[in-house]
Amino acid sequence: MFEGAVQDLIDELGRLPGIGPKSAQRIAFHLLSVDSSVIEDLVGALTKVKDDVRFCVTCGNVSEQDTCRICRDPRRVDDVICVVEESKDVAAIERTNEFRGRYHVLGGAINPMDGIGPDDLRVKELLARLGDGTVREIILATDPNLEGEATATYLTRMLSPMGLVVSRLASGLPVGGDLEYADEVTLGRAFAGRRTVSQTV
Repeated sequence: MFEGAVQDLIDELGRLPGIGPKSAQRIAFHLLSVDSSVIEDLVGALTKVKDDVRFCVTCGNVSEQDTCRICRDPRRVDDVICVVEESKDVAAIERTNEFRGRYHVLGGAINPMDGIGPDDLRVKELLARLGDGTVREIILATDPNLEGEATATYLTRMLSPMGLVVSRLASGLPVGGDLEYADEVTLGRAFAGRRTVSQTV
């Protein structure tokens, strides 16, 4: 639709997750209108993140050192590990200020359609962390979709015989949501996970 470099930029931006054609076009024209120093800063940030960021050797979280800040933090408890799919999930849980244990990032979820099996995830590394007997509970915080459920089921079957407490994050109706907009799976989980709020005397 546009000539040369502009269309190339729109095409490249459109490859990014969550960026559709209109958003790509909007971002491209925004970048055309800003000062050159803004572009240089963006290019510098992209280069730096590619050169300096790696994955923590312990948990698989993103880090600029061999171990991430959470694994280095002596105030965290060592007997609970929260298993997540991606590093962005660690950030989401950390924002709640509810969890003080350690993390393990799988690097994805089981997805046979895309050819991703357990051997493609950091499952062996998780098992290696359980060897010394320090960990007493594994919290499975995979996404509440088909792939996340398949991954959680696989890990539950693998970890339960080891004598660990294996728990799964509760799922159900979001706060502020309407019942009429909830899908059957979400509503079903809300019923299954209901809790008593009062008792008859």
